[in-house]
Amino acid sequence: MLIDSHCHLDRLKAGPCDTSLASLLGAAKTRGVDYVLCVNVRQKGFDAMRERVEMFDNVFLSSGVHPLDVKEGLDVAELKAFASHPKVVAIGETGLDYYYADESRELQLQCFEQQIALAREVNKPLIVHTRDAREDTIRLLKDGGAEQVGGVLHCFTENWEMAKAAMDLGFYISVSGIVTFKNAAELREVIRKVPKDRLLVETDSPYLAPVPHRGQENQPAYVRDVAEFVAELRGEKFAELAEFTTRNFFTLFKDAARLAGR
Repeated sequence: MLIDSHCHLDRLKAGPCDTSLASLLGAAKTRGVDYVLCVNVRQKGFDAMRERVEMFDNVFLSSGVHPLDVKEGLDVAELKAFASHPKVVAIGETGLDYYYADESRELQLQCFEQQIALAREVNKPLIVHTRDAREDTIRLLKDGGAEQVGGVLHCFTENWEMAKAAMDLGFYISVSGIVTFKNAAELREVIRKVPKDRLLVETDSPYLAPVPHRGQENQPAYVRDVAEFVAELRGEKFAELAEFTTRNFFTLFKDAARLAGR
């Protein structure tokens, strides 16, 4: 079994509540992808996301605001209400992105701090996006007591020092299709070194389709391609990697484990 630990089903080109989204999840199932985590990025988009995917038993949800979307504002009380939904297993996607939005740095820092505090309050792990913000990301996680709930640095593209700093706080490292790209040599070296009990796999679909699907819309089924590449990269059997990344997912996202009866 595999799990796509981070995707955006509501942004795939399938109509709401229709057979095409069910077909995409069915395609994932045929490739051994039994569960997916559909991640929220916009506060105003949570209800639409929930309505579109909550009827699927193998889809978990998160509640959070992406650092590139904090300009729309952050209502912590509303995020907390979203987090009470029985299928919400995490807070995020939150974090910092100075690469695309350095001008909103102060607002990003504030919103990240608020979502770390919310994660602690509702006792759910964090899903963290970070780009060109290594020091501030680790500092806020430390200062905010994020190790009390743990979490994941998703779609990891940073260096080994940051990976280790995050893992020292009890966080996991999630690898996407970026690892299959030709220019990802440094990332591949990092992923080789991540311990088995700290690794997750994801698609971040509909973005970042892995080789051999470059140029296509990404989808949960393609996490199989990521996992196969990573297993070969690390010198492990695919079945072994599928087993320990699935175990890691349910260890981190305890509410998902409960919903799945594990």
